[in-house]
Amino acid sequence: MGSPGFEPGTFASSRRLLEVEEQSIKDITELQQLSSNSIVKLQQKQSSLSNSLMDLELDYTREELEAYTDQRLKGVAKKTRWWIERASKAFWEHTKGVISYNTINGFREFTLNNWSSRDAWSKVLSFAKSFLEHLAKMRMDQRYLNFSIFLEMPKAIKEKKRTTDRVVAEEDVKKVIKLFVKKWKVGKISREKALSHVAQTLFGAYTGQRPYTIARLRVDQFDDALKLKTPTILVEASQDKIRMEHYVPLHPDIIPFIKELLEIRKKQGEERMFEYNSYEQLLKRAKIKLERGDLIKDPKKRHFVVGDLRKFAEQMADKIKWDVSNKNYILTHGVSSVDWSRYKHPLPEFVYKIYMESWKDVHLVPKEAYELLKDK
Repeated sequence: MGSPGFEPGTFASSRRLLEVEEQSIKDITELQQLSSNSIVKLQQKQSSLSNSLMDLELDYTREELEAYTDQRLKGVAKKTRWWIERASKAFWEHTKGVISYNTINGFREFTLNNWSSRDAWSKVLSFAKSFLEHLAKMRMDQRYLNFSIFLEMPKAIKEKKRTTDRVVAEEDVKKVIKLFVKKWKVGKISREKALSHVAQTLFGAYTGQRPYTIARLRVDQFDDALKLKTPTILVEASQDKIRMEHYVPLHPDIIPFIKELLEIRKKQGEERMFEYNSYEQLLKRAKIKLERGDLIKDPKKRHFVVGDLRKFAEQMADKIKWDVSNKNYILTHGVSSVDWSRYKHPLPEFVYKIYMESWKDVHLVPKEAYELLKDK
């Protein structure tokens, strides 16, 4: 007889049940291990594929490129706008929304073949690099940055820098002024236009401001400058190519022409002080030969251009022993260091004082120009 409450065969059945459960657990464990190994192998395979830039492809949309391009175009000079727009167009034409070794390398090859100067290559390739950085941030995917290695500039043999072959003399500046006076006398341009162009020539030569800045200066800025004991115009950050607000002294020889022009501009209700486009076109057509044009290899470049006003001021620095810090500040050249951006805050009267110590004996106004002031 069995024990009370214990049915025959129950013990054997329970043992078999335990064996089945144990086997099931073992099978499940083996399956989990197989599954885990498969996942690891799959991840390793995917990792090996994605680690090769030759096989990796990422995407972007045309809308993203256009939005980035629009962002880059805000507040830049006309010439800079052209390069940004051209680089953006070329990038889309050669990638069509796909970032890969083939598309990026094709874009680089096109850039190197389409333009001949390293400056052009730098502008176009830098735009592409910056866009990849933008995509990496916006999409939170650092893989976009890896393709920058295919956008490197070609190695170049460094040449020793030589002195510029473009020399701009005081006589060159005077010849430009005489040209405008002569055109006024023979009735080819108005007195107001001649006065504007003469004042612009003097301002550019005495201060070395970039054409970008000169074209953006307003009447009210000169009006405010003439009210000061030391006439100094405040150039706003938006009017400077490197976005640096700075003071620019007005040389005493300029003042009579500025005053005369200022009176005319106020009556006209004009905002801009100078007629920059007209000035540039007249110079291009006139082709005034430089005194030392013989130093320039290319005969087509031996005439005076707008940019020579700044070059004249830079070259005069050595001749008149212009204080380096004062010169760099006024020209906004070589002033991107921490020292300048955070600690130097020159007052207008000091900027003017140091400037005049060097420029006081420089006189660029030919006697013919004063006739513009006598004729009312």
